[in-house]
Amino acid sequence: MDAIRLHTYGPAANLRLETLPDPVPGPGEARVAARAAGLHFIETLLRQGQGVGPHPAPELPVVLGSEVAGVVEAVGEGVPAGLVGRRVVTAEVSTGGYASHAVAPAATLTELPDQVGFGAAVAMNTTGATTYGLLELAPIGPEDVVLVLAAAGGVGTLLVQYARRAGATVAGAAGGPAKAARVAELGADLAVDYLEAGWDKSVREVSGEVTVVFDGVGGELGRAAHGLLGRGGRHVVYGSASGEWFRPDAAEAEARDIAVLDGIGHLLGRDGGMAELRARALEAAAEGVLTPAVQEFPLAEAAAAHAALESRDTMGKVVLTV
Repeated sequence: MDAIRLHTYGPAANLRLETLPDPVPGPGEARVAARAAGLHFIETLLRQGQGVGPHPAPELPVVLGSEVAGVVEAVGEGVPAGLVGRRVVTAEVSTGGYASHAVAPAATLTELPDQVGFGAAVAMNTTGATTYGLLELAPIGPEDVVLVLAAAGGVGTLLVQYARRAGATVAGAAGGPAKAARVAELGADLAVDYLEAGWDKSVREVSGEVTVVFDGVGGELGRAAHGLLGRGGRHVVYGSASGEWFRPDAAEAEARDIAVLDGIGHLLGRDGGMAELRARALEAAAEGVLTPAVQEFPLAEAAAAHAALESRDTMGKVVLTV
C-alpha cells in the first residue's frame, strides 16, 4: 500500500511517501480501502515530537492519522462477511490514516448514506460531530447573537450555517480577507478579518452585545471575543489554534454572569460517547442541512497539507484523497 511515514520528528518535509505491506485485519477488525483521510492540527504537533494532552509523542517510524473513509475490503475473524463492499467512515484507525489502506475495529465503522461523499464523510465524522456537541452544550435560537471565531475552519463553517438556520444573528471572524469573504458567502450577518485591528469594535457596532461565543482560537482573540459578551453570555472554548487556551479572569466572568464552557471536556465526557453525534452529523450532510467545507490534497502531498495547516492557509476540513 501507499503510506505517508514519518521517520524523524521535525518539519512537514519529513513526511515521506512509501510503499508498505497491506495491513491484515485481526479478530474483530476490518481493512478499509481508503478514499479520504482526515488531518487534524494536533498531528502537526505530534509530527514535531510534541505530546498533546492524552496523546504522547508517537514512536517512530509512524504513519500518522486515525480517520478515514472508504470501502471495506476485508474482515477479520468474528466480523460479518457482509460488511465487505460497504462504504464506511471511522475515526479509530489502528494502523495510521495517511495511507491507501487502514485497519480499524469493525465496531467503530459507520456506514455512509449514499448522498455523502468520502471527503464530506471524513469532515462530518469529526467536525460535524464536534459541532453538534458544542451546540448541545450551548443551544442557540433566534434571540441569540452568535460570534464564531475561526469561522472559515471546519467547525466554524458548520457553526455559521447552523446558527443562520436557527435564526440567530451571526458574526463570523476569520484570519485574512479571503477567509472573511468565505464567511460572508456562508450567510453570516457580519464577516470580519480578525487580523485587522479593531475587528472586535466592528462586531460590537454592527451586532451589539454578543450572547454566545464559539472559540476555537483562544489567546488574545479569545480575550477580545470574551469582552464582547453581554451579561449572562456563554463563552464556549473548544480549541487553541493561536497556541494559547483562553482562560478568563474567574472573578470578572462571575461579576458579568458569563458562563465559560469547556467544549472539549463536554465532548470527551459525554454519556454515550460520540457515536450519536457522528450519526446526526452524517444525516445532516445527507439531507443538505449542513454542508462541510473540505480542502483536499492528494495523499502524496501530505507534507504540503501539513505546511498549509500550520500556516493557517486552509479553509474548512483538510483531507488527503487516495
